[in-house]
Amino acid sequence: MSGPSGQGLSPAESHGSVTVPRYGNIFRRIFAMTGPAYLVAVGYMDPGNWATDIAAGSAFDMSLLWVLVMSNGMALLLQSLAVRLGIVRGLDLAQACRREYPPLVNGALFVLCQIAIVACDLAEVLGSAIALQLLFGLPMAWGVAITALDTLLLLMLGRYGIRKVEAVIIGLVSIIALSLLFELTLVQPDWGNVATGLLPSLPGPGALYVAMGLLGATVMPHNLYLHSSLVQTRRIGPTAADKLAAIRFNVLDSAVALNIALLVNGAILVVAASTFYRTGHNEVAGIQEAFRLLEPLLGAALAPVVFAVALLAAGQSSTITGTIAGQIVMEGFLELRLPPWVQRLATRSLAVIPAVVILLVFGENHTGDLLVLSQVVLSAQLPFAIIPLVHLVSDRRTMGEFAIGRTARLAAWTTTLVIVVLNGWLLVETVSDLAAGGETMGYTALIVLVATLLTLLLVYVWCRPWVARWWRRRQIETRIGIHAGWDEPARLADWAGVPYQRVAVALDFSGRDAEILREVVRFMGANRPEIALIHVVESASASFLGPDSADAESQQDAARLQAWADEMGALGFATTTLLGSGRPVSELARLVHQYNADLVILGAHGHGFWKDLLLGTTADRLRHRVDAHVLVVAKRPAAKP
Repeated sequence: MSGPSGQGLSPAESHGSVTVPRYGNIFRRIFAMTGPAYLVAVGYMDPGNWATDIAAGSAFDMSLLWVLVMSNGMALLLQSLAVRLGIVRGLDLAQACRREYPPLVNGALFVLCQIAIVACDLAEVLGSAIALQLLFGLPMAWGVAITALDTLLLLMLGRYGIRKVEAVIIGLVSIIALSLLFELTLVQPDWGNVATGLLPSLPGPGALYVAMGLLGATVMPHNLYLHSSLVQTRRIGPTAADKLAAIRFNVLDSAVALNIALLVNGAILVVAASTFYRTGHNEVAGIQEAFRLLEPLLGAALAPVVFAVALLAAGQSSTITGTIAGQIVMEGFLELRLPPWVQRLATRSLAVIPAVVILLVFGENHTGDLLVLSQVVLSAQLPFAIIPLVHLVSDRRTMGEFAIGRTARLAAWTTTLVIVVLNGWLLVETVSDLAAGGETMGYTALIVLVATLLTLLLVYVWCRPWVARWWRRRQIETRIGIHAGWDEPARLADWAGVPYQRVAVALDFSGRDAEILREVVRFMGANRPEIALIHVVESASASFLGPDSADAESQQDAARLQAWADEMGALGFATTTLLGSGRPVSELARLVHQYNADLVILGAHGHGFWKDLLLGTTADRLRHRVDAHVLVVAKRPAAKP
């Protein structure tokens, strides 16, 4: 565990290093959870994003703002899935993939992920070097070398724990946000025009390519590995309620952090549109060119300086989190623990050395091409992170009650399909342009071979979990024999039944509780299993705050449950109470799973057709969500006089 005297920030060292209070002030709990999402969010505002935002704003005015909003929504969905995986299974995405796929496939996934991290790190190193050149006139090669020093900074911060790193990152994000707020006050954008940019449109033949670039630069694959690991730095309780609360707090943290990233990217695009597009500079695609034009167009000498400071903060914050992501991927896929300084030096060297070589050989004019190339590489790797993630959080065998439901699966797979198609299109367009530039047949053949291998790997990663689940069901059916012995009912007479051990009884305080409990006593006979009386509070406060709610209805319902528990205890039943909050079916399923019941008893509500449509059928929906048997106590008609 990493603390003031810790040795680093690797997943194993920082796991559970931040204590989250289980009770007490809700704001203290939120504060304890705040942090991981900000380390993730800086990846959504790195120099690669700056380049694409500037290109979009200068060429197409505000018309592609909607792409940023859509991409941010997709990113929030995917990051929430990564949060769920890390909290529920206690594994990051790399570790979970290592358990799901065979070694050869895991090796390929590791190599692809490492290439993507290096590509992302390359963009961040170049962005920091560009900022140093703009501020101090340093040659780019020197700037790249200087950025390697942030590895030493991270090593020093690592000795003080993950919270210090989070504080530094939040400080850098604040610098970026304040700098761009200053730029917005200078450009004074037309906010009506900004609002029209939120309506989907593609104003020109090149808009689709730029839109795909915005998407590829926004949804970062390494952030999924990073987030699923960082949420494990919080020490939460072992119960399902603790995990559910942790998921909610982390999703809230993600929503705030990613919306800040959206505002930063939106501000860059708005500044570019208001400054360059408005004055006819429609082909500003480079960060250096944008820097040079800011002062003459805005008439403020401070504008380019603030722009460069924000760029430096973006580059440095992104390089720190990229280095941590490299450690997570190495430890998760390979289970390889190296000294922290070796891991960070190796990850940084893989980005710094190619950048220095390319700058020395081809010159500084090719930095824009390098930034574009880094985004294309990220686009190529993105499906290999998203598809395993969606499979993993959909698997009820490993996620239990926390597996995502049908609606969430539909949204996740739709998002995945959109990202795969658009990023694949971007990759094909880029490769086609390279092949059409007079390259040799051997070079083109190599590109086709690599693309074919990647496609086959993608198909395997996508289909393998479904095939594996089908095969497991097939093996079970073969082993037990479906419908075997259906014509031999005499076997039932020889079967010695095992009494129920743990029974969950759902009470809804509708006036039928006594009737339901009398049926429990009658059904159990001389057997006295452990009984859990459960109830779900559906008040507005309980639905929003969950277990943190202490409204009057929650307190009254808890007292009612305890009163019935005392009655059952007097009859010889060992009785406990479980009080949930929120949606009845999902909460009942969670409580049943938490109690590990082998029988669930609840009352039939006696609704007619229209009430069933409005209120639903709890028993029917519940039986599909629990492994226990479900016994429904029918509503008896009143006795005739």
